[in-house]
Amino acid sequence: MRFYVVDAFTGEAFAGNPAGVVVLEGPAEAGWMQRVAAEIGLSETAFVEEKPGATGLRWFTPATEVDLCGHATIAATQVLGGTQTFETRSGLLRCTKHDDGWIEMDFPVDEPRETHEDVSRVLADDDLKPLYVGRAKENLFVELETPELVARAAPDLVRLKDTWTGRMVITAQGGDTDFVSRFFGPGVGVDEDPVTGSAHCALAPHWAAKLGRKQLQGHQISQRGGVVRTELDNDRVRISGQAVTVVSGELHV
Repeated sequence: MRFYVVDAFTGEAFAGNPAGVVVLEGPAEAGWMQRVAAEIGLSETAFVEEKPGATGLRWFTPATEVDLCGHATIAATQVLGGTQTFETRSGLLRCTKHDDGWIEMDFPVDEPRETHEDVSRVLADDDLKPLYVGRAKENLFVELETPELVARAAPDLVRLKDTWTGRMVITAQGGDTDFVSRFFGPGVGVDEDPVTGSAHCALAPHWAAKLGRKQLQGHQISQRGGVVRTELDNDRVRISGQAVTVVSGELHV
């Protein structure tokens, strides 16, 4: 069966977030997909099963299956092309690859709720004073004062893994872009994700409310980095990024 590696949320190879894409030839057992994802070793591998109506799509980290993944969805759309309706654990997701190379995903909004909880032990830096702490569906959500503080953050991943779902978004208002962010997910086997599309389901409504605009551009400032466009539309958010296919071949298992 066909196998690909696609760099998502970037217009150039070896940046953004790499995802594996396996085009299944029929239904596959979850344990087998998990073993393949662990073998590939990227933060996410998408498994797509083309069938009438909606294309089946599941996402696996090296450690577990997840309910929603943006960059691997962009990667799958890059491989399949055109407009795709994916049947997933998060419902039907519609994605379109446009002529200009940008791929747009229609995802559910995941607006964080303020909690005021103490995250100082997880942030592990007394100088990182949150302006806002909340929870989205699966992520702690922390706003800091400046992009520089987001860039310097080095959370205690052991403590983060032991809290709730073990996932955290750190963000601040941006300079060259509307906001910056980083994502840490030791609870799902990903210490730091290079670019996290699903986190923008929470980032988009948070910053749209603060900045008073529905159309925004974010920069995830990991080592590889990537640019994400968002547009809020009631209880949905359109998340867009570019993608580059860097590997294609055959999976012999």
